[in-house]
Formats: sequence, structure tokens, C-alpha cells
Amino acid sequence: MKISKSFKIYIHIILLFLLTQNLSEAEDFSKNIIIHEKPTKITELKFKDSDLQDVDLTNKKGNIMIINFWATWCLPCKREMPSLEKLTNLYPEVKVYAINMERPNKLKVRDFFRSINVASLDPYYDPELKLVKQFKMRGLPTSILIDKNGDEFGRVIGEVDFVSKEFINLIEKYI
Repeated sequence: MKISKSFKIYIHIILLFLLTQNLSEAEDFSKNIIIHEKPTKITELKFKDSDLQDVDLTNKKGNIMIINFWATWCLPCKREMPSLEKLTNLYPEVKVYAINMERPNKLKVRDFFRSINVASLDPYYDPELKLVKQFKMRGLPTSILIDKNGDEFGRVIGEVDFVSKEFINLIEKYI
């Protein structure tokens, strides 16, 4: 039996998730934030919207963007998602793209968002896992922080409170 590349990537993501599940909820998640000395150029930034239509942000400039990778089975994703929504309400100039890493399923995502009282985030998908490879992701949740020039200035690996004083201070430097 031949195993597809996509399946292998899903298995790796799940294993990494399980390895990071032992993090204490009281842990200081600020160490999960990595800010690059020099922003990294993003050559391509394409994924799918909820209707599986192409979204191309490759040459999008002018706003801070957060590309948040998550899954419905990911407990840290579930805990951080409401704070991500609050951030977008506090700072409309910060654009958030919540990319679900599972097979596209509108009803499952809708029910997940309802269960955590998230109403204003739109779900997106990366069904071919191109972004997982491009950003060399190591687990979920992962958020790519993109500056006004369209370059990656940092990333969050693991859970973070997006409305914590520390994160707000960080993001305000780039707005």
C-alpha cells in the first residue's frame, strides 16, 4: 500500500501536536514568539477560501497580516482562537487569515467556531499543504506574522494570547 505525501504530512503534524500537548496552561507562551532580525521575503502566499476559490496575497501590502494555521482537533488552537478574533476587533488594520489544516468542511468549521464563540473570523484552507511545506511548519497552532511590505517578520509556534499586553506591544511596533 502506497502512502500519499499529504497523509505523511498530516501524520507529522499530528505527532508534533501530541508532543507539544503537555505544555502547562499557566506557561508563559511569550517564548513561542520568534521575531526575525531581518524580515524574510515571501515569494508566494496562496490558499483557498471557504468556497475553495483561490486567495492570492503574494503581492498584498499595506496591512499587518497574521496567517494562523489551526485544526478543530487542536486544543491549543481552540484556546487561542478567541483571542485572535479579539485582536482583529481591537485592530481592524491587522488582517487575520485562519487556515484550517484539515480537509475542507464548512459545517465542521462552522460548528467549531460556534463552540468557541468565534463569529467574525473567516475560515481558509490549504488542501494541498503547500504552505505547510513553504513555511516549514513544525506543529499547530502556528501563526506567521507578516509586515506591511508583505514579508515575514516573525512567527508564533504554539499557543499565544493575541490580546496579551506583550503581544499588543509587539504588534503596535509594526502597525
